[in-house]
Amino acid sequence: MKSSIEELLAFVTIVDAGSIVYAAQQLNQTTSGVSRALQRLESKLNVTLLERTTRKLKLTQEGQLFLDKARKILNDLGEAEDALLRFDHEISGLIRIDSATPFVLHVIAPLIQEFMQRYPCIEIELNSNDQVIDLLEQRTDVAIRFGQLNDSSLHAKLLCRSRLYIVASPEYLARAGYPETAQDLLQHQLIGFSKVPTLNTWPLKINDQFLTVQPKLKASNGETVRQLTLLGNGITCLSQFLVAKDLKEGKLVALLEEQNTLYYQNIHAVYYQQEHLPKRVSLLIAFLAEKLQKYRGNESINPKISV
Repeated sequence: MKSSIEELLAFVTIVDAGSIVYAAQQLNQTTSGVSRALQRLESKLNVTLLERTTRKLKLTQEGQLFLDKARKILNDLGEAEDALLRFDHEISGLIRIDSATPFVLHVIAPLIQEFMQRYPCIEIELNSNDQVIDLLEQRTDVAIRFGQLNDSSLHAKLLCRSRLYIVASPEYLARAGYPETAQDLLQHQLIGFSKVPTLNTWPLKINDQFLTVQPKLKASNGETVRQLTLLGNGITCLSQFLVAKDLKEGKLVALLEEQNTLYYQNIHAVYYQQEHLPKRVSLLIAFLAEKLQKYRGNESINPKISV
């Protein structure tokens, strides 16, 4: 497009005001600035739009034809801007959220009803991926990621810090006994992760080195590890958001709390850098940050039960 919105607006305002001076007053610009905008427009189109005399301005035939089209363009633009303002005011539209399955099940899903009651015009699409995805490729508005962030093209908002617990079911402990030290764990059946080896490093130390376990039972998903542990298959290490309810209800027992180095896992909401983040997305991120303050990671949910 050769013409700019500024030039179209100057042209239409001059016609409506009847002079360049009055048009400049309406646009809160200088007379010379408005005049130059008209000259640039005529130069780009290679036509004369307005015939100038000492007493008045008169539309040429080409000017009359162009005026109708210019008015339509400006009106359509105004309607589009108004629609966006109404859209923003109503807080509506679709938010696509991606996170690991356990976080979706245990954290996001229980909060969705309250969020949608606050903002009934917003639609939510929840997707679960246990691997890091490309947000643009998957058309995702916001993803929840854990631990260290490496993608510099993303903005991140720290939602909470979730500590790690060493846990087992009461049934398993009644059968296999309670470990008293990190070294004792090596004599127990351990449950770990198959896809992310770093998750098999637990917040316990032997000879000043963090304990990296070699689990006999592995799973790729934190929820599967949790279920295996609840069913009495062994001892594992899981994040607070996964086991908080189980610990409070006595379905799992926190072990070796005095020796736990209290490693905190950072949990971020990430999104692509944008000059104007849609308000619906910023509202969701703020809502999650508000609700996840309970995962402060500064207290023990369930201290070790003595035998």
